[in-house]
Amino acid sequence: MAAKLSGSEKIITGLARKSVVKQNVFETSLEVFNIIKELLQEIATSYNEKLKEVDNRVLFEYEDKGMFDAQLKFSGDILFFHMHSNIFEFNREHAIWKTSYVNNEPYSSLCGIVNIYNFLADSFKYNRFEDLGYLIARLFVNKDKHYFVEGKRQLGFLYNDFGKAIIHKDQLEEIIETAIAYSLDFDLLVPPYDHVKIASVAQMQQQMEFARLKTGKRLGFRFSADDVD
Repeated sequence: MAAKLSGSEKIITGLARKSVVKQNVFETSLEVFNIIKELLQEIATSYNEKLKEVDNRVLFEYEDKGMFDAQLKFSGDILFFHMHSNIFEFNREHAIWKTSYVNNEPYSSLCGIVNIYNFLADSFKYNRFEDLGYLIARLFVNKDKHYFVEGKRQLGFLYNDFGKAIIHKDQLEEIIETAIAYSLDFDLLVPPYDHVKIASVAQMQQQMEFARLKTGKRLGFRFSADDVD
């Protein structure tokens, strides 16, 4: 009969196991993110070969922004890819807990996150620090490279087989190209007249100096944190 663990031994054992899993998740997520960076470079090169005869102003530009960040600029848009350095658990109301995989595989719900934001290129070009960007998708990856994408429309429905789907380069390329297509589909909307009909002297001075009147796209779908219709 196995000796019963003391309270402190249970805590140490549990922390050791979970900590190892979190380190594995981090390394797996970073591996996936580095593949994303490679794909962004490849996509930029491939599309530019086809676009250079069309118009140099719409060429793709890839930029590595550091260990956890990368961006892809095309026409008037920027896709910003950010890998969070921490590992996350889902709340108990999340649909992931309804899968047999998560309930049967210890720590399988611990995931790294890659966020994909869409910004206007001019927001960065003219230092419009109050401009808005939109989270169009986020990719979750666990220790075994099982993954799903949280978003709307195709980005949410095509990649939600967590526990069975394993992330590969082909799936990552499809996710990136779907995000590019979404960004191109949704244009900058004119703000309501009543929202901009009054401006202060300070706003005008800031506008002349920093071009800081708030600007942002309205994408064609809602996220739970975006309550404006």
